[in-house]
Amino acid sequence: MPNRTVHPVHFEDFDGHQFERLVFAYLLRTDNWLSLEWYGQTGSDSGRDIWGIREQDGHPQGQKVCVQCSNQKSLTYKKVQEDLGKIINGPNGKPDAFIVVGGGSVSATLRDKTKKLCEQKQIYANEIWAGPEFEERLRAKAESLLKRFIKGERFPDTPTDLRIFAEAITPQSDDEILGLMAGLFDRPAFYTPFHQESSIPAFKKAITDTIEALNTGVHRLRDGTEIRRIPSRHALQSAEIRKNLSRIERMLGELRAKYDEGIKSGEIRPCGCNVPDCPVFFVSPRAASEMDRLREEILETFRRGYPAFDVRLGWRHWG
Repeated sequence: MPNRTVHPVHFEDFDGHQFERLVFAYLLRTDNWLSLEWYGQTGSDSGRDIWGIREQDGHPQGQKVCVQCSNQKSLTYKKVQEDLGKIINGPNGKPDAFIVVGGGSVSATLRDKTKKLCEQKQIYANEIWAGPEFEERLRAKAESLLKRFIKGERFPDTPTDLRIFAEAITPQSDDEILGLMAGLFDRPAFYTPFHQESSIPAFKKAITDTIEALNTGVHRLRDGTEIRRIPSRHALQSAEIRKNLSRIERMLGELRAKYDEGIKSGEIRPCGCNVPDCPVFFVSPRAASEMDRLREEILETFRRGYPAFDVRLGWRHWG
């Protein structure tokens, strides 16, 4: 079989608004957003092209994320510095996380200077995606969006229409479906060590919602809010991958049963204040170890079918 050449995407050939549309659509497809707004379309974005709040461990009300889009051939430090100043002094205030998505190249010096600038502003979660890096993310998790973009299909102009557009596009491969499913396991219920779990009352709900999403494609947050729809495991073409996802579903059922067993036996028990949402629980070392072991097995089983998955118990790669 001859090798297939994949030519790089020249984002700089597209206008800035179209590039922002693609970034916004990609974000919609690939993370657990409580809210996500595209301000660039208004023409007065205060440097905050895209602003969202996503589920993130350590942020009970959600992590505030600002995404700056710069479809320039070469991103400059002056541009990043000016926009970050506008963002911090803008109506939303300082974000918890700052992402710069560029269409062109990004030098190592610019990365270092931007990281230092963000840390000076106490924004410790920060990243820069150069054009080639953004392209790799698109090819891994949202190739169908990239293909529509390359073919010149004009994306909608409003956040609401873009959301409908992004959700309506059918993933083109099993890898893309698995990339979307990865978001189901990239949440605190799976990567937080059980003795550190900050919302044990919501833990069982998160496991139940994950089982539902694998079977139906309806993706919910811990509080039951529906945030997006993805293909179910039945949409996968590979019989082997479907079998692997079926096994994961059974493992999730076992995890939920072990949780119920711990509650019944008293090895997982509330503090006794009778407040339904109280986060204070007493957990025996044996129960914590068993809950951690089962979740490690679930994450590793998913990773075997999708090697790009980078979430592990006790550690989550940000971004």
